[in-house]
Amino acid sequence: MRRLSIPCVLLMIIKLMEEVTVKRNSPIPKALTVAGSDSGGGAGIQADLKTFQEFQVYGMSVLTAVTAQNTLGVHGVYDLPVEAVEAQLRAVLDDIGADAVKTGMLAHEQIILRLAELFSDYQVRNLVVDPVMVAKGGAPLLREEALEALRKKLIPLARLVTPNIPEACRLTGMSEISTVEQMERAARLIGEMGAQAVLVKGGHRDSVEAVDVLVDDRKTVVFRLPRIASPHTHGTGCTLSAAIAAGLACGHDLEEAVWKAKRFVHEAIRGGIAGLGKGIGPLDHATYRRGASGFPAAREEI
Repeated sequence: MRRLSIPCVLLMIIKLMEEVTVKRNSPIPKALTVAGSDSGGGAGIQADLKTFQEFQVYGMSVLTAVTAQNTLGVHGVYDLPVEAVEAQLRAVLDDIGADAVKTGMLAHEQIILRLAELFSDYQVRNLVVDPVMVAKGGAPLLREEALEALRKKLIPLARLVTPNIPEACRLTGMSEISTVEQMERAARLIGEMGAQAVLVKGGHRDSVEAVDVLVDDRKTVVFRLPRIASPHTHGTGCTLSAAIAAGLACGHDLEEAVWKAKRFVHEAIRGGIAGLGKGIGPLDHATYRRGASGFPAAREEI
């Protein structure tokens, strides 16, 4: 067996230390969530940060509101002052920066208007706008007068907007969205508001498949997965938009980020935590890490 000289051993140690240092100094993908807090831990900021962690993305947060919330519903909403929201955002972006930003519950017009100005000033890229309007239990989370600010000021800055069907109806004025064709039409109408791309989520449709429709100026892509019959779906919208933001922060193109996010949410619903609380239970964000189910999945360009 060949014996290494002391200089050779020292060189090997130095090289190993340099490799470790480079690894430690390598930039980690960073994602920022601007949303409300869910004291029950199933949605909002809490769900977003759990999702970022699962995607190995460094998560940061800007709180817009505090909710008193559990699996039974929202029992109180307490908006933060616009100045507090701005101070949080500046603190994060002035120092750490973000590879992707997602918005959730924005509560009222003044917050939306100020955030739109700040996102423009900081030239925020990969902005995912989840137009949160109503909680799973039916509590309103966006004031009516804020809808126009959302349409005219925030959506035009978005890399992606992720409305569910009721939200898409409110944004577009459509009375019904029940078919894939109607989902595509709604996405195109929202795209005309200035968003680069729109993902209309089909979770509210009565069908055996969970179908989402992604539309940009080049093509339409339909994502299909089997619907999971589970009542434990608290936080699905927040989790999906956070997962897409995490994918964009990691450098994935939009279609791949959406596809990975949809599969992640599918597994999180499958692993939904039963028996936690007396109402609509939360997702299990760690299910995908523990092993996917081998579900039949499809995405198709139309």
